[in-house]
Amino acid sequence: MLELRVIHPLEKVFLDAAPPASAAQSVFSGFQNESISFQIAACRHDETLICPVCAQVCSPLGDRVTLRSVRHVPVVLSTAPDADGNYARKAPGLYPDLLRREDAVQLQPHLWHSFWVEVTPEGATPGEYPVTVRFLSVSSGECLGECSAEIRILPGYLPEQTLIRTSWFHSDCLSQVYQVPVFSEEYWQLIARFMRTAVRRGHNMILTPLFTPPLDTAVGGERPTVQLVDISVTGGEYSFDFSRLHRWVHTAQEAGMTYFEMSHLFTQWGAAHAPKVMATVEGEYRRIFGWETDAVSAEYAAFLRAFLTQLMPQLHALGIKKRTYFHISDEPQESMLTAYTAARDLVRPYIEGCPIIDALSSIEFYNTGAVQKPIPAINHLKPFLDAGVPGLWTYYCCGQYRDVVNQFIAMPGARTRMLGVLLYLYRIEGFLQWGYNFYNTQRSLHRIDPYAVTDGDGAFPAGDPFVVYPGADGFPEESMRLLHVHMAMQDLRALNCLEQLTSRSHVLSLLSDCAGDLSLTVYPHDPQFFVTLRTRVDAEIINHRK
Repeated sequence: MLELRVIHPLEKVFLDAAPPASAAQSVFSGFQNESISFQIAACRHDETLICPVCAQVCSPLGDRVTLRSVRHVPVVLSTAPDADGNYARKAPGLYPDLLRREDAVQLQPHLWHSFWVEVTPEGATPGEYPVTVRFLSVSSGECLGECSAEIRILPGYLPEQTLIRTSWFHSDCLSQVYQVPVFSEEYWQLIARFMRTAVRRGHNMILTPLFTPPLDTAVGGERPTVQLVDISVTGGEYSFDFSRLHRWVHTAQEAGMTYFEMSHLFTQWGAAHAPKVMATVEGEYRRIFGWETDAVSAEYAAFLRAFLTQLMPQLHALGIKKRTYFHISDEPQESMLTAYTAARDLVRPYIEGCPIIDALSSIEFYNTGAVQKPIPAINHLKPFLDAGVPGLWTYYCCGQYRDVVNQFIAMPGARTRMLGVLLYLYRIEGFLQWGYNFYNTQRSLHRIDPYAVTDGDGAFPAGDPFVVYPGADGFPEESMRLLHVHMAMQDLRALNCLEQLTSRSHVLSLLSDCAGDLSLTVYPHDPQFFVTLRTRVDAEIINHRK
């Protein structure tokens, strides 16, 4: 009546197709501070139309085991028309992505569903543990079927993540989707919950809205004000209240964030204008800078001088100055070099050595010295590697859909997880992605329901704008993609750990044995690669620690 299969966590189970035999796996392992996941694929072979089913987990690991159903979400734009062939599917339809805790799930006849089982072994004694999942009919209590997997908790811990990782955190989207006022207590609670989830999945840097971030905003338009710094103007003089900035930093640190990236001080794509800046002027709260403000105007230059000279002592008092990064403008092109450089020159004298990082993909732009730490897109990374640029970062977004890794819903889990191996291979210092929780259309013209629209209303490949869904209870609901990238972060930590115990050349040789040719565009597509890789890496870590 109920067919059950234990399968690899990188497999994506579609409603109309059984998972391939190659997806089968029964033993899953990880160190004591890793997340260990697997899936159970389920299909009913009877004709009962309505059959709510509940799942019971039985394991000596107790509440270290959680089970969620894998929900399918609508995908209209899966990728660009000229994308490569390494996709799970490309046609519009329902795709598995959303992970949801549910008391009962409707299993429609002859359709395949899947369940995500995650083990968090912290505090458990190393060893082998069974995890059995039993599926029961809600109406009768009858057991419809059960299946088991073996969890091997390996002795020891992986080192902390050294990669700096950020996915842009859009706090205005949380205010809008939950309909709570910005800076209300409900708002701060939402911020904390979504930050904690980000940290748990390997993020350690947070975009900090000194002013409302000028990101994905139509020219002449504006996004809801989330400016952390209160500004007053009296007699032409500026005064600043940093209380909300302090609360933001403390909230982020309590969630586990380590690094802070200050929001862009000029508009996107060329630094032509000032961001929206709100202030109380002679008792009236209004916008004092924005699209109408030339980026290098005397008025904005004077404001930045006053603001930044007071901001830096605040960062020092918060203890984060050495872990703070600044942005000028996102994704400037070579034609924008003069404007970008002029904007940077307004800022650099006052930020006392804090790095300036910006997404840009032209090595010629970098060679001018305009930006200290470029963040090239992963498909434009090679020239920067060839030039020996120190401390390289990289990013991906909607434009990285051919050959390179990314995290679109339509991509196979193995393609998304490959990120960690490549970050190790190329000694990448930091990684950026623009959409942790962007719930708007392109240019923020309208809000969207992320449960119904996953592609920004046809603007981005589905899944590109967000990796968490806004749960109805005020808590984020995770995506498969978020966990696949988390697995990549764990792989990266394991490779770094083995390098510390042996040598980099030894780890590179091991990678070559497991993967063969390996580059930004050539890498294994089979999830079994990760089983082979981690089996060898983990065994060597254990042996070298003896």
